[in-house]
Amino acid sequence: MQVNEIKKLFLETFGGEDENLRVFASPGRVNLIGEHVDYCGGPVFPAALTMKTTIVARKRDDDIIRLKATDLDIVVEAKIDELEKYKGQLKWGDYQLGVALELKNAGYKIVGCDLLYDDTTPHGGGLSSSAAIEISTALMFATFSNEENGITTPVDMIEMAKLGQAAEHSYIGVNCGIMDQFASAMGKKDHAIYLDCATLDYELVPLTLGDYCLILSNTNKKHSLGASKYNERRMECEAGLNAFKTVMPKIKQLADISPEEFEANKGVLTDPVVLKRIKHIVYECDRVKRSVDALKSGDLATFGQLMNASHDSLQYDYEVSCDELDILAHEARKLPYVIGSRMTGAGFGGCTVSVVKKENANDFINTLAPIYQEKSGLTASFYISEIGDGGMEIK
Repeated sequence: MQVNEIKKLFLETFGGEDENLRVFASPGRVNLIGEHVDYCGGPVFPAALTMKTTIVARKRDDDIIRLKATDLDIVVEAKIDELEKYKGQLKWGDYQLGVALELKNAGYKIVGCDLLYDDTTPHGGGLSSSAAIEISTALMFATFSNEENGITTPVDMIEMAKLGQAAEHSYIGVNCGIMDQFASAMGKKDHAIYLDCATLDYELVPLTLGDYCLILSNTNKKHSLGASKYNERRMECEAGLNAFKTVMPKIKQLADISPEEFEANKGVLTDPVVLKRIKHIVYECDRVKRSVDALKSGDLATFGQLMNASHDSLQYDYEVSCDELDILAHEARKLPYVIGSRMTGAGFGGCTVSVVKKENANDFINTLAPIYQEKSGLTASFYISEIGDGGMEIK
């Protein structure tokens, strides 16, 4: 929906006049390469999308927060001093209230407000619609808090990313890494972010694809991080890290292990499942570094090969793919104008990202759509992706 349409619906829902309405937005993200390594201290290479969460907001004179989405009939109402009690009790609204609680605990003054949310990032698509909600909400509450306290400095968006991640840990119950929130907060148009998840050092890298474009292919098989063994993978990584520390006591996270060190010491991993998990982490971190170098030098062919290798590792070693993702990725690779294709996001559903020659974009969609439907029984959605800016207030 356009902003004016969201404002009109806001007034129909909450009443009043439009002079005090504020608009905030934050995007979803695509991760070009570097999957499931952010919580292991590894480097990742995401980019913010133009698909986003938009909030129309208006302050209230009491301690009530009211939430509604443009595609839902329900209105969620919560008291600021009772945010903890809603945890796990809501069908919708827990990301927003979790963020409000984290900001409150961090010392921000949370004010009552009416909020209408409009999402263009597909939910369950692996493009981090949750981070888009978290960062737009955090930015909105932090902006209002600063105004209440007479603070004129801009909102610290890296802090918003950290608080969004904390909300997902404590309120949602998913022990996620920082990548999604960071990309949503710090993205820049036509750039990808080379992010060290251990230190949060980052570099904005121009995403120059020349005659090629990114196409996101949505399996339309919904996934849920809480139900997708995400936390189980984290425990397997912890077990592998502890084992490696017995022979490499100076390492702090799995990302500290080079491929050569992994091969020399992998015998310490006696569980074959944990061995596969750690192999993925170590080699995926290496693929990210090589991918950034390839893109900086304009070597798209090497980048595509690394994308393909990443998907294979996620499919066979980390085992977070699914039949639907594999169909889209492997069928895409058969097309001569596709450089590389891989799943993006947490897996078990969601999207693939493919680098496709621009002039063949429509052929890519028209070819893959019937093949996918025949093999999976589902109808895929396709988005020719644009890379946009991170969270902001829209004046």
